[in-house]
Amino acid sequence: MRGSDHGTGELFSYVDLEARVRRDRPLRAIREVVNEVLSGLAGEFAALYSPLGRPSIPPEKLLRALLLQAFYSIRSERLLMERQEYDLLFRWFAGIGVDDPAWDHSVFSKNRDRLLAGDIAAKFLAAVLAQPRVKRLLSSDHFSVDGTLIEAWASLKSVKPKDGSGEPPAEGGGRNVEVDFHGQKRRNETHASTTDPEARLYRKGRGKETKLCFIGHGLMENRHGLLVDACLT
Repeated sequence: MRGSDHGTGELFSYVDLEARVRRDRPLRAIREVVNEVLSGLAGEFAALYSPLGRPSIPPEKLLRALLLQAFYSIRSERLLMERQEYDLLFRWFAGIGVDDPAWDHSVFSKNRDRLLAGDIAAKFLAAVLAQPRVKRLLSSDHFSVDGTLIEAWASLKSVKPKDGSGEPPAEGGGRNVEVDFHGQKRRNETHASTTDPEARLYRKGRGKETKLCFIGHGLMENRHGLLVDACLT
């Protein structure tokens, strides 16, 4: 008998997220290590929040979500929250229920300085490396330092002279007007992006196109290719 291609919404949900994730999924082992580390940082998290007021979104869930953003190369918190809205694997890893709404993307903007700009991110990485299951994989013999260009989410049209001389004419069709850059020299010393001022103009080599980028630096352990330290410039 041919099944009907007609779907209806369910009033109640009986989905067990734990059962939906395969036992051999690599994220399972990662989540176990991460949860042990986050449990050890509970005191650090408690010191960051006031004992009064409304309960916040748990910082443990925010950090797990940020790990997913890194693992799956998701370009923004908006897209991360869109993915978390419909992806059961993301919900399971972050620790939110199947019926819980995804957070607003601005939650990350408000908590970034609190969780990442301080010592929490460094302590989190150090605690992961100190875990027995991770530590036994580390070798002290050989390390490699490498860097990569991380393209900023900003258009080259946003690059303007820092002295303000590159503003478009008042009746020229708005901010996104067509601009002929041919023959113009743009340097980081004299130009900056108006949408992402911290991004810099880089290119991978001679003859390659110039893009707005950041530079990611990683210290890698060679035996198993583990990242042991990182910074962004």
